Amino acid sequence: MSSELMEALKQLAREKNIDEIDMLDRLEHTLAQTYRKTLDLENEARVEIDRETGRIRVFELVPVGGTEEEPVFEERDITPSDISRFAALAAKQVITQAIRDAEREHIFQEYADRIGESITGTVQQSDSRYTLIKIREGVEALLPPTEQPPNERYDHNMRLKALIIDVRRSSGNEPSIVVSRTHPNLLKRLFELEVPEIYDGIVEIKSVAREPGMRSKVAVSSREPGLDPVGACVGPKGSRVRMVVAELKGERIDVIPWSDDPATFVANALSPAKVSSVLIDEDTHTATVIVPDDQLSLAIGKEGQNARLAAKLTGWRIDIKSMTQAMESGLPVSPAGHGPAEPTDGRCAHTTEDGIRCRNQALPGSRFCRIHAGEDDG
Repeated sequence: MSSELMEALKQLAREKNIDEIDMLDRLEHTLAQTYRKTLDLENEARVEIDRETGRIRVFELVPVGGTEEEPVFEERDITPSDISRFAALAAKQVITQAIRDAEREHIFQEYADRIGESITGTVQQSDSRYTLIKIREGVEALLPPTEQPPNERYDHNMRLKALIIDVRRSSGNEPSIVVSRTHPNLLKRLFELEVPEIYDGIVEIKSVAREPGMRSKVAVSSREPGLDPVGACVGPKGSRVRMVVAELKGERIDVIPWSDDPATFVANALSPAKVSSVLIDEDTHTATVIVPDDQLSLAIGKEGQNARLAAKLTGWRIDIKSMTQAMESGLPVSPAGHGPAEPTDGRCAHTTEDGIRCRNQALPGSRFCRIHAGEDDG
């Protein structure tokens, strides 16, 4: 090879972000294998490429002593006269492979840093084993059956969003990008795209509970006083949450206000059911929820779904009882079935019409705090 060809190889390596030393090492190795086969050598061959001039020399490694573990070789120069022809073919092969490897590594590094982000792609192929999604030209992702909601079907060229959950190298050293349509964080990313207040950090998604394809609950809070976080997520006439629902193929989404008070948070999480009171047991991490008799089935939900999602969202074990069941069980509720339950956690028993417990501590010997102490008479 001429010095001009060597310079061209180095320039190509820089443009394609290929390790120049590694590429020339590969070229020497490939040429050594080629010449051993072409010249029908009994022994191994070694090729040396001058990094400046491009001159190529071929040596046969002839054993002349030593041990089996540490043999001693004599290098015999067997450089053929037509070496440039073989070198050009080998260089083309090595460069092509090096470029392909560099592109694979670039894709791997790019998407390994994006785990947890959402991507938009086009369905290329879908069967019982996996769904193949084209992210961009030359980059595809796998959507395994385990990461697909049961209600979704994927047609060719369908556009959809998914969450990157893993990037790994396959057996052929191809980067394998694995995405999900069931992960709870996909819901977070979709809301970030639709709600500017979430993207800007003014509204925060505190927790998410999903039963993919069926129903989800999202708890949100605001960092800006006076801003309604639920209203921001729902949008004018429900426009923002409707876009998320459409992307998730009709999955029902409840957006509820987060609270650092467990009783209030649990009551909110059981929406749309109306809650009369919530009794918190810190020792067993259980919330006993008392609801009006006509709200029991709504609070539990179809096949227990509403209660199950509320428990996932809040992290509390939730035990739901109707007012009648609570009275029969001897729980502290007012005989008429109205008003707050007797507190068992030392907090004020006052509950608003929305079912929200007062956060103040009850006065000694009273069910209420100083603010609501007058309710003892009622």
